[in-house]
Amino acid sequence: MVSDRGQSKNVCVIGAGPSGLVAARELRKEGHTAVVLEQNHDIGGQWLYEPHVDIEDPLGRNKFLNVHSSIYDSLRIASPREIMGYTDFPFLVKKGRDMRRFPGHKELWLYLKDFCEWFGLKEMIRFNTRVEYVGMLDYGEFGKDLKWVVKSKEKNAEKVVEEVFDAVVVATGHYSQPRLPCIKGMDAWKRKQMHSHIYRVPEPFRDEVVVIVGNSQSGQDISMEIVDVAKEVYLSARSLDVTEGLSKVISKHQNLHLHPQMESLHEDGRVQFEDGSCVTADTVIYCTGYSYTFPFLDTKGIVVVDDNRVGPLFEHTFPPSLAPSLSFIGIPRKLIGFPFFESQAKWIAEVLSGKKSLPSWDDMMQSIKEFYHSRELAGIPKRNTHDLADFEYCDKYADYSGSPHLEEWRKQLCISALVNSFSNLETYRDLYDDHELLQEALQSPHFTQLGDDALAL
Repeated sequence: MVSDRGQSKNVCVIGAGPSGLVAARELRKEGHTAVVLEQNHDIGGQWLYEPHVDIEDPLGRNKFLNVHSSIYDSLRIASPREIMGYTDFPFLVKKGRDMRRFPGHKELWLYLKDFCEWFGLKEMIRFNTRVEYVGMLDYGEFGKDLKWVVKSKEKNAEKVVEEVFDAVVVATGHYSQPRLPCIKGMDAWKRKQMHSHIYRVPEPFRDEVVVIVGNSQSGQDISMEIVDVAKEVYLSARSLDVTEGLSKVISKHQNLHLHPQMESLHEDGRVQFEDGSCVTADTVIYCTGYSYTFPFLDTKGIVVVDDNRVGPLFEHTFPPSLAPSLSFIGIPRKLIGFPFFESQAKWIAEVLSGKKSLPSWDDMMQSIKEFYHSRELAGIPKRNTHDLADFEYCDKYADYSGSPHLEEWRKQLCISALVNSFSNLETYRDLYDDHELLQEALQSPHFTQLGDDALAL
């Protein structure tokens, strides 16, 4: 079958989270046949809350985790809903649901359900299907006429299904595989250790002395939550130079303490910090981030994860030697995710159909080399290669597929929320002063183009 836009491909999308869903939509719009393989029973990816965690593997060291989502029960989104929606499907307030500007995780999951229903994506998804293996068929030059073998297994089934696809889009997310520090004595410590990946509610830590390693968003959120039930909470951070908002939280709670980086663990329960101070703890919670991992993917060493850098990838998406038949969506971090994923999905779909073309292998590799060099000159560690935090890059990326640039109101609302969180960590989701920006956003075509039918979903 050939669409009016070019060659139609048979494409496998791995994952039905925010990036996989929009990839499926864009592939279909471009005339491709897409199948989405999703290991869970429903859509949502990271936003499909799973209250039952794997207590047998609290540090998340297994190759295939039993629980994909890292969301805890009380989690609320960190950005205002106005900026988070796809460009043609805004994250609207729905009566009878969570109507807050910074709603809980369930509301974002319901938004994704609405998106899936509005665009009829469910029929493209095979649920409860785990991808066991993805590898190349050995014919043709790399990137030319290359096909992919995908082996998958349905839950509770014995048989592994093997299929061949023209292309594979990896959309498995990047907040599932725990990234753990190397701490002296960690393997011998007899008390409780866990990664924030399996944290859900504060009650298990009642009357305990808890050390939380890492003061990123999850470390801060979990500290603020368990401080009301724990005996003592020690927040261990690389730097003691914290935001005004976190300082206010610490000053409010006599049992919340800021400590430098953890240095070692001792069999008698002591936790020692870099300044020589010690505490005896019941539990250590590692809020130390996540690693990119693709345990199913066999590229014969062409694509590797090196200190959390996935590469080589042209513009964080295409491995030059395997492009365009293999692509990744959702690798970049620290940006306004949903519109960016949408730009990625459109570009991938149009490259596969021939509507857009990629640079030569040499030019793509040179671009990657220059990007890596620029990060090194900026002093950015390799592990943070995909942490972009750059609106200009998002606009440049949108040009690849002819997608619109991020609206100015979207950028300003993002910055406003971030600045507010730095000074009002506990209250920024409910107290804000960006009403003029909000009105500009609500009057934009992004919010006015959908009719009453979308509101009724």
